[in-house]
Amino acid sequence: MTAKIIDGKAFAEALRIRIANHVDRLKSQHGITPGLAVVIVGTDPASQVYVSSKAKQTAEVGMNSFKHELPADVLEAELLSLIAALNADPAVHGILVQMPVPKHIDPNKVIETIDPAKDVDCFTPANVGKVQIGLPGPVSCTPLGCLMLLRDELGSLEGKNAVIIGRSNLVGKPMMQLLLRDNCTVTVAHSRTQNLPEVVRAADIVIAAVGRPQMIKGDWIKPGAVVIDVGINRVDAPERGEGKTRLVGDVDFAAAAENAAAITPVPGGVGPMTIACLLANTITTASLINGLVPPSDLTA
Repeated sequence: MTAKIIDGKAFAEALRIRIANHVDRLKSQHGITPGLAVVIVGTDPASQVYVSSKAKQTAEVGMNSFKHELPADVLEAELLSLIAALNADPAVHGILVQMPVPKHIDPNKVIETIDPAKDVDCFTPANVGKVQIGLPGPVSCTPLGCLMLLRDELGSLEGKNAVIIGRSNLVGKPMMQLLLRDNCTVTVAHSRTQNLPEVVRAADIVIAAVGRPQMIKGDWIKPGAVVIDVGINRVDAPERGEGKTRLVGDVDFAAAAENAAAITPVPGGVGPMTIACLLANTITTASLINGLVPPSDLTA
């Protein structure tokens, strides 16, 4: 068996087309232009590239894009004041503060200052709670992207055995809630789980989000399982030349593809979905802020 490669890049492109159509509808029917504000503190190169990509894609789907760049030594109070101003700005429907922030700034204070109605990353305690009990609102971007890929591949997820390797607040925990809502039987495993290979071998769905390069081996994968690899790890690649690196996931891709029915590659799998789902969440928050029902094809 050789697995089908799940093309997250193509799926994200189609998703952005749907998002652009929803933006057009909000503009023409309701006079609303969704607006996303991104705040970045400091000059981390990877964060700069990521934020620029977010701003570009926001504009491409017809939304308003607001980018705020602050120096690395900005006072915590100044950052919180900016967030408060964005909370009060009616043109802004989504607020994202690029993490990590410098060490002198408390990330929890930053998150708690964001208005939950505009929290498109789904980091605030209020929105985490809404996901848990199934109330309308934004869902963490990466788990939402994983869920969309799974539904596209499998249709109904009801009754499937799903194993999530990783228990982070960013991926593992919200992913668990989303899969439970789709009536999966869910196990959350991690690096200290006993007999982890056996646990993974029981899964119809494997979601790897542990942050360790190629930790999940090919013979851990049940024949016919669907594998979603959230990991993005940079490893040495001497075959490409001195000092060169390459990106790999948390799954040993080549070996896992021999057993899996379908698998996401790294790069080109989950990664492109994250920004697309950020835009989807902005449609969701813009709709809810204005008393409208969010589009069902963009939500969990």
